[in-house]
Amino acid sequence: MLQVCEVKCPAECQSLPGGFWSAVDVWIEKPHVVNKRICGVQVTDCEEEEEAAALLRSLPQWDVTVGSRHPRDTHRTCLTSQVRTFIPKVNIYGTRKQKELVVKDLDGLQVTFVPFEQPEAGQPSVKKDNVYAIKLCPLDSGRWALQLHARTAETWHSDGVAYPKLPWLAGDLLPKLARWAAACKSSERADTLSLLPVEKYSLVYQRLKDKYKAMVKVWPEVTDPEKFVYEDVAIATYLLVLWSEERAELGAEARQSFVDLGCGNGLLVHILANEGHPGKGIDVRKRKIWDTYGPYTVLQEQAITPGESFLFPETDWLIGNHSDELTPWIPVMAARSSYSCRYFVLPCCFFDFFAKYRRRHSQKSQYEEYIQFVGEVSRVSGFRTQEDRLRIPSTKRVCLMGRTRTYEACDEARAEARRAAYIQSRPTASESDGAGDGWGSGFRPRERVEAVRNCTGLSRDLVDRVVLRVAEALLGMADDRRSPGDWNRGGSLSLGQVAALLRHDTLKRLKNECGGLQTLLKNQHQVFRGVSICLLVEGGQVRIRDWREAKPCPPLAVRHGKRRAPVSPGALKTRQCWFDRHHPQGCPLLAEKCTFAHGLDELRVSSGPARKKANEHL
Repeated sequence: MLQVCEVKCPAECQSLPGGFWSAVDVWIEKPHVVNKRICGVQVTDCEEEEEAAALLRSLPQWDVTVGSRHPRDTHRTCLTSQVRTFIPKVNIYGTRKQKELVVKDLDGLQVTFVPFEQPEAGQPSVKKDNVYAIKLCPLDSGRWALQLHARTAETWHSDGVAYPKLPWLAGDLLPKLARWAAACKSSERADTLSLLPVEKYSLVYQRLKDKYKAMVKVWPEVTDPEKFVYEDVAIATYLLVLWSEERAELGAEARQSFVDLGCGNGLLVHILANEGHPGKGIDVRKRKIWDTYGPYTVLQEQAITPGESFLFPETDWLIGNHSDELTPWIPVMAARSSYSCRYFVLPCCFFDFFAKYRRRHSQKSQYEEYIQFVGEVSRVSGFRTQEDRLRIPSTKRVCLMGRTRTYEACDEARAEARRAAYIQSRPTASESDGAGDGWGSGFRPRERVEAVRNCTGLSRDLVDRVVLRVAEALLGMADDRRSPGDWNRGGSLSLGQVAALLRHDTLKRLKNECGGLQTLLKNQHQVFRGVSICLLVEGGQVRIRDWREAKPCPPLAVRHGKRRAPVSPGALKTRQCWFDRHHPQGCPLLAEKCTFAHGLDELRVSSGPARKKANEHL
């Protein structure tokens, strides 16, 4: 075999050679962490597959070993073998299974990968040109290096899924393995989707993704549509596969019912209902998108307060998807609803029963500690608690669920006494005027109307005065070396210096808004570079924006508000140009190239409300 490349491990690494096998196990068992086109793999013992065992016996004919070691050597007992079956995110192989024979040479510190294709009927087809090996080698300097060896490089076949490109193996995988080996990264940590059949999950996810991807284009909320749509599709996929496995285990045919507490945009409820599961979602505040789902998606606008009025004895599952202050209550509410009621929670924000969650261990992250707290609530509530990791575009993707109880139904009274005592032992809010009846007394649901604290509620006069005061100060710092005809872009000030320009009462009003002064400047993106249309804050410095430096951007960036696109001919100009009105030299752009109106004759609005809003800026 030919050596393709070599990557040196970090100096003074104490984890080798043992860390090499830990890193290799990650690549064998969890290739999806680096190859995003793979959903996962199924790893089996070689002897369990007759074809793979036959391949292993004939392995020497390809001479896949590195150096003098050979499978026919007397050290054959030092070889271990496995077979991994690839599960692609998008099935491009039809009914053919893409597999790989993985042979570990424990004494030679080498692992060899022999890919083969298993048709539905017939003998496996070996991909001889794609055989490769990874070897850990000691160097003369006392360091270690990882080497990638391939049987051939000229005829290497790649599809980016089961058969990665050889440069990717050399340039991406091998350096990662070197870092993992030095850190002794192990595959013992709970994998994603550890409670589900990954192949079934992949098929359901692709079906739902294709079915609901159109939601991205019509998303009416202010949240990122791609993140929220595909995240809810992944969560729905997880629940649908989990419930399908549960029905098969129990021999049941009826689909599970559910209630999503704190359902937010309601998309998860919509998907589950469309897939045949009876249920509803409840949230304190209605979202715009609710009206688009249709009559079969049941969404209820109501504040949820733990108590006897919010028990669901006829429901199979309670769901808490980023349910915030309801999160610790959901295992309790499920346990009290009925002995057969189960729950699923995906914790996000940190709440205790009656107050914000308070950290107890500084050695752990707040998120890790909070997951342990919710698990503790679940166990005290009487559930055999399970934990898994979802594949969603979020850093907070650990879910917990309770499907069975640790006590018999006849012991419900004692179980309830334990739950009640535990809840009473938890911290309470400083003010105990929350809602709730009985055991939920003191709980504070969120406000129905979400407080807007982004400076958009400030009066127009106040905002204009602040912007003009800051801009005048910047223009007064013009560079003396500037030519007489050059457009004055002024100097720069730190946020602290900008704050010193304003009166104390103005700063006090801004302090009541999230972000305060910086948020106000960001809202005025016409004037300030990076933060506004006329000012910009970069690296904590505020400067005048020069619209001559604006660059065109692709449509996707425009949709996400990253940069303003060029003015289209005939476009409506609904706001006056700040520079045309206030800058001593006017706007640096010609009127036909400026996004904003130069003079009242260019000001155009398309509707009554828009006209009224435009007039307020005059």
